Amino acid sequence: MSGLQDTHKSWWECDTGIAYLVSGVLGWRTSRMAQIYDLSDPAKPVFIRNFGLPGQQPGAKGPAPGGLHGPVSTGPKGNRVYFAYDNSRDGVIEIVDRQKLLTGPGEPTDENLRAPVIARVDLPADMGAHNVFPMLRMALPEFAKQRDGKVKDFLVLIGETVANECQENRQMLRIFDISTESKPVGVSTWTVPEDSGNFCTAGGRFGMHSSNENFTPVYYNRVVFIAHFNAGVRALDIRDPYRLKEIGYYIPAVTDKTDQRCTGQGRGQGDDQHCKTAIQTNNVEVDDRGYIYAVDRANTGMHILELTGAARQVADFTKAAR
Repeated sequence: MSGLQDTHKSWWECDTGIAYLVSGVLGWRTSRMAQIYDLSDPAKPVFIRNFGLPGQQPGAKGPAPGGLHGPVSTGPKGNRVYFAYDNSRDGVIEIVDRQKLLTGPGEPTDENLRAPVIARVDLPADMGAHNVFPMLRMALPEFAKQRDGKVKDFLVLIGETVANECQENRQMLRIFDISTESKPVGVSTWTVPEDSGNFCTAGGRFGMHSSNENFTPVYYNRVVFIAHFNAGVRALDIRDPYRLKEIGYYIPAVTDKTDQRCTGQGRGQGDDQHCKTAIQTNNVEVDDRGYIYAVDRANTGMHILELTGAARQVADFTKAAR
């Protein structure tokens, strides 16, 4: 189960009560790092540790790495926590041993912050890491007749676009093969084609912000949903992670409550600022019945959706909760 705090994504293990909170702690050199608590008894929260990238902790020297945006845990059985840092540039992904994270020494030294880390990927300047979503034990039909490599593990990475009207690098969806966890390898990239809606001039942000994070078997390893700002909600068939395919989308209509989004400088007569009213689909989540929930950053509200037609056949509604 995931909890959302504005654009910060905290994670709570429903079965154990362990919470990975995106927080800011006095003395740390970032406003976004992880505080880990045992909330199995909500009346008596138990602090476990603070966690982040080396260089973010109190007393560190040099530039501080970008802040945490999205952790995801697979719980005791999977024994992994995936962290995404720096949403729109210079992103960092970490794959972390959950048991070592929870039981290791809590003092935030460089050594202790590195100790539970299985793999770290430092992305180039144009790639952010807003949130990640593991797709594990995927059976790949393309390789069904091979002796080896029939089943693989992948990690979806989503960056966050932060500037309006394409005034920066576009943040996209990227998939990494993490079958060998210590050596993640990028295998595919996907974005909405700009000319499919003239999105750079439509107003507001064009690019990604987040994906769904529910592991419901209705969609898991089959369909991923993306909040794509002015391009709305996009549904992707990810059964073949090497060949992603869009199978549906929904762009809400603006209403009289939708806010304007501006670019340029508004400092006086003759300035170059201009504003447009635009949809800004910010977050998307699903439930075990297969419903899709999209909320808008520009005050348009929430929409509840479902897949229809051929797109619905990609999901597995035999596993929907009744």
